[in-house]
Amino acid sequence: MTSAEETMAEEESSRNFVDSTVHVDVKDYYGRIVKKTSDLQTSACVAPPNPVPHFIRQALGKVHPEITDRYYGCGLVVPECLEGCRILDLGSGTGRDCFMLSQLVGEKGHLTGIDMTEDQLAVARTYVDYHMQEFGYKKPNVTFVQGYIEALTEAGLEKNSFDIIISNCVVNLSPDKRQVLAEAYSVLKDGGELYFSDIYSNGRLTEEIKNNKVLWGECLGGALWWKDLLEFAEEVGFSPPRLVTAHVVTVDKQELKDILGDYRFISATYRLFKVPKGDTRPCQVIYNGNITGVEDSFQFDCQNRFKVGEVVAVDGELANILTHSRFADDFTFQPPGGSCGVKPKTAVVDPFELALQATKRGLGSATGGCCSTQSAACCK
Repeated sequence: MTSAEETMAEEESSRNFVDSTVHVDVKDYYGRIVKKTSDLQTSACVAPPNPVPHFIRQALGKVHPEITDRYYGCGLVVPECLEGCRILDLGSGTGRDCFMLSQLVGEKGHLTGIDMTEDQLAVARTYVDYHMQEFGYKKPNVTFVQGYIEALTEAGLEKNSFDIIISNCVVNLSPDKRQVLAEAYSVLKDGGELYFSDIYSNGRLTEEIKNNKVLWGECLGGALWWKDLLEFAEEVGFSPPRLVTAHVVTVDKQELKDILGDYRFISATYRLFKVPKGDTRPCQVIYNGNITGVEDSFQFDCQNRFKVGEVVAVDGELANILTHSRFADDFTFQPPGGSCGVKPKTAVVDPFELALQATKRGLGSATGGCCSTQSAACCK
């Protein structure tokens, strides 16, 4: 099949995308059954009680209460360097993360939220003008689109058009996670990032669990085995996922616990980058301290913290990410393109082990800095 024929086949497939049974059930669950956060039956779709930086608390404080009352997220998706960026929120719901981040990208940046549930989109659209007035913007920098996260281009989103994609406890609700990652990869710019929080299981789930509508709606029935994320990311072209945070998900309702058996669940935040396959040799990097809010120390993921002026050994994949992403100007590489002779930390981390460490320390989450930074002018 020629490239032109492949493109036509992709477009035809996209036009033919229709609701699956899962999509119908999820729409019903979040459109009719769950009206506010307190209606949820597990902690899966509720953000962990981690300390929230002051600038994010300020931004959240300007979001209308009706929006925050209908928030169903499992993390806080605030990566670094946001000012001026074009960001896409997969499964934006009533728009809490969009309205919060619209303040951090600034009036020159833009947020697009996509969701398949019209009931939630109606709420989000009702409050666009309210928030723009609250933020002092002359024109809206937030747009909401009805569509499916498995068919972004069909919804009218252009390929290679976003600097960052975020998602908060939504990918698990899709029956085709690999397609979600493939579509995200397609609409990201070169060097762009998928930064998302979601629910993961410690093994592939049984059909009984997958077919339980309540467990699926509660973000557990569709949870991906965390090792499958690594495989899917590689298949669609992303860099290996970098684990940022992880925390244990609790299930209190006995009838749900009986169905789940020995399966365990965690909420984890990962960052994946669309960068070229290049030199994978480890090297040394020096953080220059130019990112607003983390001038002294920048926690990139759960294993890599960069202190300004300090020489740090990184694996080849991370060196490739830092070289080709929006962080390129914030680091000095030594020696350029060469090997430093120092063994870097391994890239793959078991999120269940990280979450267990956090539990033992009495923390809500083991963190690699998902909410520890402020936005900076990094997107051009």
